[in-house]
Amino acid sequence: MSLAHSGRGFDLTRADADLAVSIKKATSMEETAPKRKHVRSCIVYTWDHRSSAAFWASLKIQPVLADEVQTFKALIMVHRVLQEGHPSALREAQGQISWIETCARGTHGEGSKGYGPLIREYVDFLLSKLRFHKNHPEFNGTFEYEEYVSLKTIDDPNEGYETISDLMNLQDQINSFQRLIFSHFRHGSSNECRISSLVALVHESYGIYKFVTSMLRAMHATTNSDEALEPLRIRYEAQHHRLVKFYDECANLRYLTSLISIPKLPLDPPDLFKDDDDEAAPSLPRRPNLDTLDDSSLASPGPELVESASASSTDLYAQQLAAQQRQYEEEQHRLAAQREAEMYQQQQLALQQQREFEEQQRLAAEQQHLAQEQLLRDQLQRQAQGRVAELERDILALRGQYDQDQLMLERYDGRVKALENEIQQLTSNTFQQLTSKDDQIKSLQEQLAAWKSKYDALAKLYSQLRSEHIDLMAKYKAIQAKAASAQEAIDKKEKLEKELKAKNIDLADLIRERDRAKLELDRVRGGQNDEVGKLRRKLDDAEQRLDASERQKGTELSSILARHNHEIEELEQQLHAKQRALDDISERVKGFDGEAERLLREKEEELEVYKTGLDEALLRLNDMNINQKDADAAIDGQIDGILIGHVGKLNSIIDAVLQSSAQRVADAIYELDSPMQAGNQNSSPNYLLSMVEKGSASATDFATAFNNFIADGPNGDHAEIIKTSAIFSGAMADILINSKGVTRLASDEKRADTIINVARESALAAEKFFTSLFSEKLEPLSTDQRTDRVISNNLDVQRQLQRLSKLAETFAPPKNRGLTSSGLFANGGDIGEIVDREMHNAAEAIAKAVSRLNQLMQKPKNPGLSSFDLKIHDAILAAAIAVTNAVAALIKAATESQQEIVAQGRGSSTRTAFYKKHNRWTEGLISAAKAVATSTNVLIETADGVIGGNNSLEQLIVASNDVAASTAQLVAASRVKASFMSKTQDRLEGASKAVNSACRALVSQVQAILQQRGLSDTDEFGENVDYSKLSAHEFKRREMEQQVEILKLENELAGARKMLGEIRKVSYRQDIE
Repeated sequence: MSLAHSGRGFDLTRADADLAVSIKKATSMEETAPKRKHVRSCIVYTWDHRSSAAFWASLKIQPVLADEVQTFKALIMVHRVLQEGHPSALREAQGQISWIETCARGTHGEGSKGYGPLIREYVDFLLSKLRFHKNHPEFNGTFEYEEYVSLKTIDDPNEGYETISDLMNLQDQINSFQRLIFSHFRHGSSNECRISSLVALVHESYGIYKFVTSMLRAMHATTNSDEALEPLRIRYEAQHHRLVKFYDECANLRYLTSLISIPKLPLDPPDLFKDDDDEAAPSLPRRPNLDTLDDSSLASPGPELVESASASSTDLYAQQLAAQQRQYEEEQHRLAAQREAEMYQQQQLALQQQREFEEQQRLAAEQQHLAQEQLLRDQLQRQAQGRVAELERDILALRGQYDQDQLMLERYDGRVKALENEIQQLTSNTFQQLTSKDDQIKSLQEQLAAWKSKYDALAKLYSQLRSEHIDLMAKYKAIQAKAASAQEAIDKKEKLEKELKAKNIDLADLIRERDRAKLELDRVRGGQNDEVGKLRRKLDDAEQRLDASERQKGTELSSILARHNHEIEELEQQLHAKQRALDDISERVKGFDGEAERLLREKEEELEVYKTGLDEALLRLNDMNINQKDADAAIDGQIDGILIGHVGKLNSIIDAVLQSSAQRVADAIYELDSPMQAGNQNSSPNYLLSMVEKGSASATDFATAFNNFIADGPNGDHAEIIKTSAIFSGAMADILINSKGVTRLASDEKRADTIINVARESALAAEKFFTSLFSEKLEPLSTDQRTDRVISNNLDVQRQLQRLSKLAETFAPPKNRGLTSSGLFANGGDIGEIVDREMHNAAEAIAKAVSRLNQLMQKPKNPGLSSFDLKIHDAILAAAIAVTNAVAALIKAATESQQEIVAQGRGSSTRTAFYKKHNRWTEGLISAAKAVATSTNVLIETADGVIGGNNSLEQLIVASNDVAASTAQLVAASRVKASFMSKTQDRLEGASKAVNSACRALVSQVQAILQQRGLSDTDEFGENVDYSKLSAHEFKRREMEQQVEILKLENELAGARKMLGEIRKVSYRQDIE
């Protein structure tokens, strides 16, 4: 054995490596079934080497315990090896029980993929299987009955009973495991890994079923104790029904049926008391009892040997023993031959059963296929019939719906007519109610007038009583002053004071009654508060004057008593006389008090009557208001519906405006990214900064307008949103085209790409600003959330524009950056004066240019020039004069526009504050004015050079285009701050058009001159060439020469353009004088 092992060392090493690869692939982490070829390789390895030690060693070194899927697939492979592998695998697996138990401890709970309970149940089943094979080593992995008969030749019914019971226990555990597998199927996945574990369970359960069936038939045929086998028959029937259900469920799994053939069991369990023709149960295997044979053969001659020991010889005994041995051997050979014949018969029977089973499977598959096709045809036919019926039902339903709709329309027409009649009736009723209310109001006004007259009469009576009371008080004071006796005078005074207090109390009661009547009157008449207040103030003044008079009279009385104590005796007689007069006056006062009380009672009764009438009128008015409220509610409902419809239409308009603005910004972004659009080539950093400032301001205005619209609700100003959104989107489009134009000043491509990217981000923020304010996006938000969204989007736009502004500042000339700190605003002068001075300087430069052109026109003609050249010079000067005149008008219009912008924008602040606030715009305006003056001077100098023969006509075209570009920059700078429908701005636009027309006329004039000169040109030989008469060689030579000439000119043009770009970059970095 060792030699064989050493001789095949290389093959074993390669086979071990292949085995490790197969195990690794079979236990991969993918949630799929282990491939059959990999599992088959492991099974074949055990048969080739008659051992499974290498299989277990390779399996243990794999990281199968790290993942639950790998663990489950490893258990499936172990089960298959135990079933189909070499018999030594079952014996050697007894030493791997601890490792198998470790697999169950690797997962906790359900596990991340749901394999935890399956792994633990699988481990328990495998451990039970190993314990069974340990107790019954004569069984192979598939529980074949013939194998068992050849290995276990017994005839003990008790041992057979225990074996069947153990097999049924194992069958029950298989049943519980397969039900757990089915319960752990996941919806939405193929469950391929879980289904693959059923393959071994189907084989094993069917093997146990066949063995138990054969074993029970043998025991029923051998033993006559049916009662003892009753528990086994009951368990057998129950397991049979469970297996039928299990195999039916497995047959519904398409993946499982593609791997194995599912056994077909009858619905009823087979009869165990008789043998079937197809499945005859063999008899219970018997083993010859050698002990009994030896005893029977030796026991009978034993006495003879003892009795005839003396008479028989040893040879005779030996011959008898040899004869018995030969008989025993012949019996053994006969039994062996009989056993082989039975085994051969069983094998033939098994093969025949297998063929019949396969034929039944094939016929069943064909019948199933035909049944499926027939079922499919029936289903299609039923579907077609159902579809036809469904369509007919739909047609009937639609027809019924149409009839219902017609009826509904007629009912709605009637309802509309009824509502119109009700509205007319409500209108007439409302008109009548309003008329009756007007009548009631008139009657109430008349009642109020009557109450007012009664109140005036009562006030007059009160004033009369009060005047009489004052007169009595004056008489009382006079009498007191003339009292002779001090004590009597004091007594009389106290008495009079008591009476006076009583009268004051009565008067206060009268005043309270008057106030109560006045309050009742105030309820009826709400508009008389001012008069009542005035009367109350008069009454308070009168009471104050009365108190002051009383205090003054008391002081006078004290002084009189002090001065006239000596006259008391003389005045006693006069006191008695005056006392009588005072009694008469008291009686008169009492009469007046009774009259006042009677009048007050009458007024109270009248007030009660009026109050009752007023309450009834208010009740009737309330009833009328209730009826009116119902009518108003119906009308308000209709009005609300109309208003909701109008609000929806207005919101749709706002959404369309926002969509249009967003589309405009998106188109501008497309032009920014388009290589066909070069941007505004006349743009400057300062102008771009002014455009950014306009965009920032317009974004804030748009946000403010939209927030006001949100706050006001349906009553918001829609026009302001439309206006500000159009301005904002236009400003963003201008920013993008000018940002692309400024890139020509970039020192490298990186800086150009940076400003393009920042400008694009600003535009995207603006586009998001518009699209985020659609009504469908704002509808689920509250008012505060809508306002917060507007503010947040505005902040995003402002942040991006601030980045663009900082980046544009880096493109400005170094000495012109930040003029607020080092330039215009740091000189200490008035910025308004600086702007006016620059505009004035530009106007003076234009005026000087005009005068110089006029001088050139009046200059004597050069006699050396031809009449054609003189005519050309005159045309050029006339066109230049037209350009300068148009530029002068433009400067004048720009000055007026600038003054109007400052006047409208500064408000209550000064011009200097306005310029400082809008410093970017101020710098752009000054820069544009200087550019106009400079380009105009260059145009005049170029025209002078052309006339003098020092400059070319092409230079004049370039100078004219420069004038047009500078004026366009000035107009754009004014347009940034111009108000809508401004007359001065319209004049400025007209002047700009005039300048452009004059420049085009000048360019057209020069191009016409160049064209006339081109027509008069000839070839290098001084004569016109007819190319049709040239030879082929000469024609080709001329063509090549022209191509070379064109290539040279193109190279010169490219170089000139590059040089022009460098010159422009440097020009923007120089000081602007």
